[in-house]
Amino acid sequence: MNQTIKQKLAVLPSQPGCYLMKDKHSTIIYVGKSKLLRNRVRSYFTGANDRKTQRLVQEVNDFEYIVTTSEIEALILEMNLIKKYDPKYNVMLKDDKSYPYLKITSERHPRLLIIRKVKKDKGKYFGPYPNVIAARETKKLLDRLYPLRKCNNPPGRPCLYYHMNQCLACSEKAPSAKEYKEIVRSITSFLHGGYKTIKNDIKNKMLKASDELNFERAKELRDQIQHIEVVMEQQKMTLNDNADRDIFGYSYDKGWMCIQVFFIRQGKLIERDGGVFPFFDTPEETFISYIGRFYLHQNHPKPKQILVPIGTNDELIKELLDIDVHTPYRGRKKELVELANQNATIALEEKFSLIERDEARTILAVEQLGEVLNIETPQRIEAFDNSNIQGTDPVSAMVVFIDGRPNKKEYRKYKIKDVKGPDDYETMREVIRRRYTRVLKEGLSLPDLIVVDGGKGQMSAALDVLENELDLDIPLCGLSKDDRHKTSELLYGNPPLVIPLPRQSQEFYLVQRIQDEVHRFAITFHRQLRGKGLFQSELDKVPGIGEKRRRLLLTHFKSIGEIREASLDDITKLGIPRNTAQDIVLYLNKESGK
Repeated sequence: MNQTIKQKLAVLPSQPGCYLMKDKHSTIIYVGKSKLLRNRVRSYFTGANDRKTQRLVQEVNDFEYIVTTSEIEALILEMNLIKKYDPKYNVMLKDDKSYPYLKITSERHPRLLIIRKVKKDKGKYFGPYPNVIAARETKKLLDRLYPLRKCNNPPGRPCLYYHMNQCLACSEKAPSAKEYKEIVRSITSFLHGGYKTIKNDIKNKMLKASDELNFERAKELRDQIQHIEVVMEQQKMTLNDNADRDIFGYSYDKGWMCIQVFFIRQGKLIERDGGVFPFFDTPEETFISYIGRFYLHQNHPKPKQILVPIGTNDELIKELLDIDVHTPYRGRKKELVELANQNATIALEEKFSLIERDEARTILAVEQLGEVLNIETPQRIEAFDNSNIQGTDPVSAMVVFIDGRPNKKEYRKYKIKDVKGPDDYETMREVIRRRYTRVLKEGLSLPDLIVVDGGKGQMSAALDVLENELDLDIPLCGLSKDDRHKTSELLYGNPPLVIPLPRQSQEFYLVQRIQDEVHRFAITFHRQLRGKGLFQSELDKVPGIGEKRRRLLLTHFKSIGEIREASLDDITKLGIPRNTAQDIVLYLNKESGK
């Protein structure tokens, strides 16, 4: 613990508020809230914590806090700060997915759409449907059954769907408002549970197709029935008041939490959703923060009522969301909450092995690599590789791994500008110089470790630029390959020495993944450039000739030789200006020595 943190811990107020943890780059890596800032923030730096929290604390270099007047203000502020800064340790609040809805528009010629945002526009909304595929298939079925508008054509100008009897809006005599009202009523009835008649009708058609040995049609009808059942079929677990509710349950263990959400629509349990994530506050506070984010920042529509487990501060959630929040103590509602809790416990147990394996491959592997190299844990690793064939189209590529995972948004490609011929060392100098000159100029994050694909020569070239030209002290290692082009040795230090890594260790698998990924990215970029070069033509060097005119000329004349022998009139007949045609003839004849 550094001196700055010690001094701040001594003067923390005993009031509600939010705290923001920062790393050595002053980047906010975690945002939390508490009723008592003094107790909560101190708990991170004193006493025993699980490994996951220890990892967070090891990265904390500073923190700041914002005092609020109440716990509800702290909760709202916490959600806003997470949305603004997107801290990497606030995993469970960073999921911005939204579920699709089926919507019937309120237009003169209504449409049936799949949308993800509910608006106050007088349209009819049905959902949400966490099973996206089933929702889409149900829409396809409804499109076949009910001919709402599919196009923007005026009356009398039929579209393709009109000929398929799926769009009557563009017919000469479009349906009246009364007819549309009846169609909308039928769709509404279908989506509210009156689908059994249609399902039975499809089943009869399926059996008939099977009897006629039309098995492909029978399979299509069977799939339609299955998709309807997934989206619409009434479950055994129902509530008799036909209300819309969301039921939350959660379970936690070893610093991880699983939250399950049951969607009750028209009294029926139609679907469930959930997630597993690490947490750093108390389980109850994490659970409440998740619910707040679920509705306020992920734009899930608020149901009539939310049911939560016993022990939850339902008054705080009610004040935050301004809807009815209830903790049932008996009856069917209590059973459904307990079922959500039970599902959360089972899901957490099932995923623990996968979570631990993923941690071993990523975060723990990064920590072990740092220990092997005797450096701070390299959360951010940038790796470089060069690619060329006999010096033609030389390129370099950079990939970024953060906490042992590739971050493809930060990958970069480099066309080599100053190096002539196949000089791998000078190519490495150029790309390292260009990358970190820009990093310094734009104030971007520096890596904790640089990896170059190559041996002592590439390492020496990169270190020379970093230390002597840019005055940067960043750990750098090299990766050499064996005769089968597989990762062989990890080199580190100045002069470089071989760092022994057990072949079955996670840190070895990590550097192997990094080397394979940067090589893949570099070679793909090189192939793209070579592919473009293969389609280049002598015509590209003529002023006024672009891709369209080049294609026109080669399509008509078949070859450069035929164009060279053509007259000006032959070329201008294709719509090419006479002065451009003259340039073509002059250039091609000059190139041929005529």
